[in-house]
Formats: sequence, C-alpha cells, structure tokens
Amino acid sequence: MTIPRSFLGRADLALRRSATLADLMMRLAEMHGEKLFVTEEDETGLSRRITFQQASEQVAAWTRAIRTLSEPGRPVVIATANGIDQFMLCLAVSAAGGLPAPVNPQMSEAEVAHVIADSGASLVIRTPDELPVVEGSTVLATPSPKDVAALFYTSGTTGKPKGAELTHQALVGQVSVAAMWPFTLRHDELVLALPVAHIMGFVALMGPAVAGIPIYFMQRFSPRRTLQIIEHRRCSAFIGVPAMYRTLLEAGAAEADLSSIRVWISGADVMPADLALKFKSFGASATLPGLGPIGEAAFMEGYGMVEVGGNVATKLSPPMLPIGLGDSLGLSMPGWKFKVADRSGRGVLPGQVGELRLKGPGVLKGYWGDAQASSEALTEDGWLRTGDLVRSGPFGMVMFQGRAKAVIKSGGYSVYPVEVEADIEEHPDVLEAAVVGIPDAKLGEVPVAAVRLRPKAKVTPQELVVWAGVRMAQYKAPRRILIVEELPRTGTRKIQRDRLLPLFSE
Repeated sequence: MTIPRSFLGRADLALRRSATLADLMMRLAEMHGEKLFVTEEDETGLSRRITFQQASEQVAAWTRAIRTLSEPGRPVVIATANGIDQFMLCLAVSAAGGLPAPVNPQMSEAEVAHVIADSGASLVIRTPDELPVVEGSTVLATPSPKDVAALFYTSGTTGKPKGAELTHQALVGQVSVAAMWPFTLRHDELVLALPVAHIMGFVALMGPAVAGIPIYFMQRFSPRRTLQIIEHRRCSAFIGVPAMYRTLLEAGAAEADLSSIRVWISGADVMPADLALKFKSFGASATLPGLGPIGEAAFMEGYGMVEVGGNVATKLSPPMLPIGLGDSLGLSMPGWKFKVADRSGRGVLPGQVGELRLKGPGVLKGYWGDAQASSEALTEDGWLRTGDLVRSGPFGMVMFQGRAKAVIKSGGYSVYPVEVEADIEEHPDVLEAAVVGIPDAKLGEVPVAAVRLRPKAKVTPQELVVWAGVRMAQYKAPRRILIVEELPRTGTRKIQRDRLLPLFSE
C-alpha cells in the first residue's frame, strides 16, 4: 500500500485539508507510527492499548473485507457496540469506497431498522467478527474532499432520524484546529467517554489523533470511574457534555485531585457559567517542581451540531464579555460566516433574538434521500438554518437562547426554557431543571418544569413554584414543578424534552 508523502505534519492537515476519511488512519500512522493512539476501557474495566500503526493495519484489513461485501458508493450501517472499533470501521468503510452510517447502540431495534431502510444500506455490520479475513494488498478509495464522506443520523427528537450528508472536508477539515493544541507534552492524555456514532464523539476522537495526543476511551461513561482515572493516570484533558460535568460534580469532583487537568472541553449543549468556573478551579495551568499546581485550567467550549460536522467555533470560558443568561459564543472560525436572522432571513438588530444561520465548509450537503428536509434546512444561497435561537451581541458575540422548537408561546410572550432553567437552578436545593410548555386554553401554552434535587433536599414542588413566581415575570414562571430522580436524555446526555411532556399529563 502506498501512502502519499504530502502528510508531513499537523500543519499540512490544518492548512491544506487534503486528507479524507478514506486515508486518514494511514496518514496518521505515517505521522505517529508506534506512538500510542488509544487506551480503551470496556464496561468490565478491562483495557487494551492500540498504537497508530496497529490501528492503520486493522483499518486496512477491514477495508479489504468490506470491499468484497459492499459496492462502492453505497451506505454501510455500522451497528456495533460503542468503542474504537466502531470508529475504525467507519474509516474502513470509507477506505473501501462506501459511506459509513454509524448508529448509537442505545437506539432501539426499530430505530436501527429505520436507519437501515432509510439509507438503503448494502451492508450492516453488527460486530467486526462478522468480517472475513481477506489477504492481499489494500487499495484505498480516492474521494474528493468535497464528496459525501458519511451519513450521521440526527437524534430524531422532532421526528424520524434523518441522515446528514457530511463531506470529507466537513469531517476531516473540522479537526484542523487540533494542530493548534497548546498542550503537547510527553505525558498528555485525554479522557473521553462519548458515543462514537454521535458527531461530537466522532470528531472528539479525530482531533486528538491528529494532534498525536493519547486518548483514554471509556466505552460507557461513569462519573466515579472518570474521576479515578484522572487521579490515577494524571490525565491532562477531558472532553464531555454539560450533563457529564454535572454528574462529575455530584460524584465528588470537588474532593478529587484533578490538578493534572490543564484543559476541560465541553460541547453539544449549553454549559452553565458557574459550572465551568468550578471545573477551571479544580485543574491547574501547570505543575512546577517544589511548587505543585499553579493557576487554573482552561475551559474550552464548542458550538456544533450534526449538520455542521461537529464544532465550528470554540471559546475559552468564561469569555471576556459577561455570559449572562445562556451561553455566550464568539463565532470566528476561518471559512465560516454567521448571521442572526428573522424568519425572512434579514439580520436582526443588536440585542434582539433571531435564528443563527451558518455558512461554511462543514455545512451538510443535504439530508440523504429527503429533498424536502434539505430545502427546509438550507437556503438557496447556502445558509444553514440551524434552528438555534440566539441574541445578537457586540463584537461578533451571540447569546444562546435555546432551540426554536423549544420556545414556549405563552399569552403572546416568548419564553426561552434555558432562561427559566437557569433561574430555577439558582435555588440551593436544585441540581438541574428542564422546562417545557404544555397546552393552556387561555394562554396557548404555559411553562412547567421537572427538576432534580440535591441529596437530602427537603423543598417541595409547591415551594419551588412559589419561589419561582417571586423571582420571575409571571409569564415565565412555571405553573407546575415535578421532582424527578432522573431526566430523560439522548446518547450525548441532552435532555429529551418531548419525553417530559407525558409526565405532566398524568
């Protein structure tokens, strides 16, 4: 197998963006060789170590097998357990000329069947052990960076999952930011426990790999185990979603020794500012002989969604400007444009709320086999309607206000759940709140909330309703509050608001 010699270092991937999923692992092996790629821990606690060279050889072997089972250009559904094998199988399908469509193992059989039928998959891989051993040389596919590379299916919270067509440029090009990784010392190790079939987990694996940073991958997230790993292995970075940070705090993060962490990274949902500040204080900017840990860790956040191939913007948190209610984000990644628009597509005035629209190299080509959904998501001139509502601010900053479909219309007022949730979570007994709207004969909709309480909390639902009514405008204050043990979540721990509604009809 011949590997192009143009991949001379991180800068090549960052500036030229010539790599594709088809040759990514082979290129990484040329860069990093026998350096450790990943240590993977399964649900039983057993672990295995894989170097870049070993990963490249495994991808090549699976590529030969897949080429004998599937025609080039056809989707291949990868319905395996969560883990590094699922990631490498995606690369192997691409190298064989196919379109990988990974699915989250938490999906039901009916949901997986929908993906198989919708994609028209020519092959379904449920375990790599199914693949035959094929000897011989490995011939890599040679797609253009602008070709569709993979199908990532949406979570389906507002309907059946749709397959987002993401290009090689969208996926591999997005990780070029890894070339700017500021922490490249010998003992760096990043902890990761995200679903590979979700775009955030997929990109979170590619980024450190490009930078040559070893990954400690947990097939299943456990907050207590994560804290143990960081303490024992002295890991320098962690990537997770806000809900993971909440559970780490509940599991004793404040009492653990997390001083080895120099950067915390979050994405996929709004990160509360106070939570980010706490974790900054748990880590350290450096550890000096004789002095120990000094300074605070950095906290980086990214804005991203499946339709843009992962994160399109990052920031250090908290930003120079106050965060206020909601998440403040500066969108300034090279090649990307954004605007805050009203329904007609015109820009809104500073301080007003509108839909965030994006244009850039990572925007999806469309939804697989769904022209109507594609036209609804993309304007004729190439802008992606994200469905995220933001408040326009100065200096290219926007304030995240929630999903357009989650906005509650109550008596002519727009109620943004993220604002109400932030207020409720200021109560000393409340760990987390989730706000939805329910029908009301007079006002159209009214807000209600489900909350998780801190251990040994004694506050009652009615007391919380009264407390919220004093703090908030009448149209914002939840009419009912339920106390729950757990909130329904997606594979990346986002709250599934549609599954909260039945709780309020009982």
